[in-house]
Amino acid sequence: MTHRVSVAMSAGVHADLLAHLARRDGQEDVCLATYRPSTGVTRRTAIVTEVITPLPGERAEQGKAAITGQYVVRAAALARKRGEGVVLSHSHPAGRGWQGLSSTDRDAERSFANLAREITGVPLVGMTLAGQSGSWSARHWDRGVGGDVTFTDAENVRVVGAQLAVSWNDAVVPPPPAQATQQRSISCWGQARHDDLARRSVLVVGTGSVGLEVALRLAATGVTRIGLMDFDTVEEHNLDRLIGVTATDVWLRRAKVDVARRLVLENATASELDLQTWDYSICEPAGARSALDFDLIMCCVDRPWPRAVLNVLAYADLVPVIDGGIAVDRFPDGEGMRNATWRSHVIRPGRPCMVCNGQLDPGDLAADVAGLIDDPQYIQGADGGVRADAGSNVAVLSISAAAALLAQYVSFNIAPGGIGEPGPLQYVLSANTMERLPMVSRPHCLYEAATALGDARPVLTGRHAKAKARRDERAALPLGPRIGRIVDDFVWWWRRRRSLVAAHGLASAREAQS
Repeated sequence: MTHRVSVAMSAGVHADLLAHLARRDGQEDVCLATYRPSTGVTRRTAIVTEVITPLPGERAEQGKAAITGQYVVRAAALARKRGEGVVLSHSHPAGRGWQGLSSTDRDAERSFANLAREITGVPLVGMTLAGQSGSWSARHWDRGVGGDVTFTDAENVRVVGAQLAVSWNDAVVPPPPAQATQQRSISCWGQARHDDLARRSVLVVGTGSVGLEVALRLAATGVTRIGLMDFDTVEEHNLDRLIGVTATDVWLRRAKVDVARRLVLENATASELDLQTWDYSICEPAGARSALDFDLIMCCVDRPWPRAVLNVLAYADLVPVIDGGIAVDRFPDGEGMRNATWRSHVIRPGRPCMVCNGQLDPGDLAADVAGLIDDPQYIQGADGGVRADAGSNVAVLSISAAAALLAQYVSFNIAPGGIGEPGPLQYVLSANTMERLPMVSRPHCLYEAATALGDARPVLTGRHAKAKARRDERAALPLGPRIGRIVDDFVWWWRRRRSLVAAHGLASAREAQS
C-alpha cells in the first residue's frame, strides 16, 4: 500500500510553470496545472502534465495573488475529461529550499481540495516555488480519518531534463550523516551535492557482470536507497564475470540478487542503507510496479522485453533510465575478435527512446515475449550465422560497460561544469575511439508519445515463464545444498557482524582523536 508521495515533471513543464510563477516584478503568483498519478508499491507520484493558465477574471491580486472557484472548476473539468487531477501551484519569490505552508496558504489549498477531488476523483496536489533557489515543495491533499481533508508532504519533487534536478523535503528524507569513508567523493563535488546525490533512490535492473559492478559503486559512493532486481540463478559460466561470486554460490543455487545483496552490504558506506531486493523480472507486473518507487533506474539487462518495459517507464512515469551494454563482434570462423563496442545513454523525455536509438528491435521484443529468444533456431538466424545477442561477453570488458553507465549517471545527476548528460555515446574498441551518436527520435514514436501517462501507460508486463521457473528451481533445492545455505548464511552473518564491530571501533577511535 502506498504511503509516500512525490511529484515529477519534465523540464518543459517546469519551464512553463516558471514562465507564469517567476514574475519579473517580484510579486507572488498562482496558477493551476493537471497531473496524472503514477502508483508504485510504496509511493504515489503526481506527474505534472500541462499548465492551465487563468483566463481574464479568474485570477486577482489583493495583496497576495488569488484565484476564483470558476478557475478551479474549469481546470478540474478539463482534468476529469483527460483522466487527470489538479495541481494548485503558487510562488514565494523570496523563498529558498523546501517551503512550509503558511496558515493563509493552507486555508487556500484546503478550500479548493474538496472541490477538485469531487470533480476529478483524485487528490489535489499543492506546489510551491521558492523564487530565490528555483526549488519546489509539494503535498498531496486527500481525505483523512473521519473524512476531513488533510495533506501529506511529498518526499521530493523531480524535474527531468538534461540533468535530474531534485528538491528534497529534509523533514521527510533528511540528509544522511557524513561518513569519513566518503570524504574522497565529497571532495569532488561538495557536501551539499553529496547530500542530494546520496538520497536519490536507484534501482539496478539486472545484477550480472555490469549490474553488479554498478550496484557496488553506488553503494560505495554512499547512496542510501538501492534496489536490486534479477530473477536468475548463479551458474558456473558466471564465475568469470561476477566478481565476488564463488563456486559455493553456484553449488548452493544462489539467486543472483541474493549474492549481489551480500556484496552491496559489504561495500556500502552509508550509515543506514535501505537495500531492497526482488527475484522478479521487470517484465512481471510486481517488478514494474516496484520500479515506480525509485527516482532513477540503471538498466543492466540486454534482453528486448525488459528493455521495452523500462523504455515505457522512462517516458510514461518520468523515471529516467540509464541504459547501455556491450556487443562483441567475432570473425565468421569464430577464431578471434573483430571488434567490441559498448554504448550508454539516458532514456528520458527529450532524448530518443531505445527503439529510436537502435538499442531495441520491435521484432526481437515480440520474440522475447513469446519465449523464442533462447531458441537455437532463432539464435542461429535465417542466414545461418550466430546472432550478436547470443550471449557473448568478455570479462575484462564488462567493467568498461559499467563505467560507461556510471559516467552517464554522474553527468545526469551532478552535471559537471553545469553540463548534464551528453546523449548516446559509443566506444569502439578496435579503433579505441569514443563516438557521440547523432540519434534522433522517429516521427510518431509510440514510446515517446506515452510521455507522462502514468498509470494510463501501455501495458507490456505479463507472465514471465522463465522467471517463475528459476524461482521454482531454487525453491526445490535438495537437502544437501539447503543445509549448506544455512551454514553459509551463518558464516556470512558472523563475518558481517565482525565488520560492523570493527567499523564502530574505527569511528570511536576517530572521535577520541578529535
